[in-house]
Amino acid sequence: MTTPLVNASKHEGVLVLELRNPPANTYSYEMMRELDAQILEARFDANVHVILVTGAGEKFFCAGADIAMLEKADPYFKYNFCLHANETLCRLEQTPKLVIAAINGHCVGGGLEIALACDLRIARANAGKVGLPEVSLGVLPGTGGTQRLGRAVGRAKAIELMAEGTTFGVEEAKSLGLINAILDVPAAEFRARALEYARKFVPPAKASRAVGLIKRAVTTGVEVGLEQGLALERELQQRLFESQDAKEGISAYNARRTAQFSGK
Repeated sequence: MTTPLVNASKHEGVLVLELRNPPANTYSYEMMRELDAQILEARFDANVHVILVTGAGEKFFCAGADIAMLEKADPYFKYNFCLHANETLCRLEQTPKLVIAAINGHCVGGGLEIALACDLRIARANAGKVGLPEVSLGVLPGTGGTQRLGRAVGRAKAIELMAEGTTFGVEEAKSLGLINAILDVPAAEFRARALEYARKFVPPAKASRAVGLIKRAVTTGVEVGLEQGLALERELQQRLFESQDAKEGISAYNARRTAQFSGK
């Protein structure tokens, strides 16, 4: 039996998607197809409230595309490879469930592009390097990097980082706003702590459906005009007003008790 390139496991409402291709967890078309399939399955699974993306082992989250594979491929394949990878990450970005990148090691090139398509990014202290150094190969970050990095850190800084091919530590990445939280734990404990972080957004502690629609409102809203964004916000709010969690949240608030959310 073939070992999966994306290992999926469920942990109390959190779906962990582990990129697994030693030694650097580089991705191929085959890995992206597996990731794509897992994203679609998670969308339809009412028992999945949060998706956690991480890398196998302790040294790499993901070092990007498999360069040896790309060297052998023709330009036609490379174009379609990039197109499918873009579609996969857009699907991840648009899925109405919170997606967290748990950066356990080096996160460079396409690895950072995967992380940028996630909603939140947490990293292990001193995990390794972060950056988009594709210019050193004579190409640009072609899996969303030029677009998402600019939106994350601003136009001038994004151009500087990509044009210089800069890589930097997770602490500097946090100062740039690329990482939300750094967990100062031993490598062997990082996965458990990342899961603990992810469970903050899972019922009964959190109304995960509301979290997912907050994500959708922000993700789409920043790409359209204010009026269109406000219209989307109203429609998503109406969907939440009709949910069980909204009834529970309002009832609990008025009764001065802790809400017990169901994700419905």
